[in-house]
Amino acid sequence: MSGPEFLHLATTISLGLLTVSLLLTMYRIVVGPSLPDRILALDMLVAVVIGYIVVIAIRTGFMLYLDIAIALGLVGFLSTVAFARFIYQRWEISRSAQEESREEARE
Repeated sequence: MSGPEFLHLATTISLGLLTVSLLLTMYRIVVGPSLPDRILALDMLVAVVIGYIVVIAIRTGFMLYLDIAIALGLVGFLSTVAFARFIYQRWEISRSAQEESREEARE
């Protein structure tokens, strides 16, 4: 097997595995069961899409796709941090509401 044939086979197998990963990730996004699970699945979805972009860049030889993958990685990281902050603020609000209700029950 020559080098180009092996590269074509490797990229084909990679695309198949990434497709399976994409389907499993989409299942986790739909099913959940909780908001943090869905956020982690969205982060995983970004990683899978980056994988697709990199494999397509290798297969086509058009390396501009790698810049797109890097930009998508940065946006994915920032969105994950924003979602985590949202969950934390939601948790803080519910915790403070529980503490207030406990204080009112004591009085």
